[in-house]
Amino acid sequence: MAGFIDVAVQDIDRRLKELKEEESRLLAARAALAGGGPSRGAARASRPATPAAGRRRPGRPRGRRGGNTRSAQALELVRSRPGITIPEIAAEMKIEPNYLYRVMPKLTSDGLVTREGQGWHPVNAAE
Repeated sequence: MAGFIDVAVQDIDRRLKELKEEESRLLAARAALAGGGPSRGAARASRPATPAAGRRRPGRPRGRRGGNTRSAQALELVRSRPGITIPEIAAEMKIEPNYLYRVMPKLTSDGLVTREGQGWHPVNAAE
């Protein structure tokens, strides 16, 4: 009888380990799809403590680069070519135009550029 119990306990332990691995994979898939961590009440202890291999390079900071690099590049292009359009700016910067549809209104609200039709023009303020 003791042999049967030992085998049953080993089977249960093996299955629990498989389920924990499956839960980790499912949580990672959910986070990738939903763009966030596990939902409220999900067990955090089952998640791996370190990020998955290849997710983040060591020594590289997270989040934004700072410095408004693209914004500064776009502003410089507008100053050098008044009337330039977003697709033209994107082509010069070798980026997708959709990014500039966020950058340019910010430059407008900062009072650095204005929009006339499809073209962008620098604000003629004393610099």
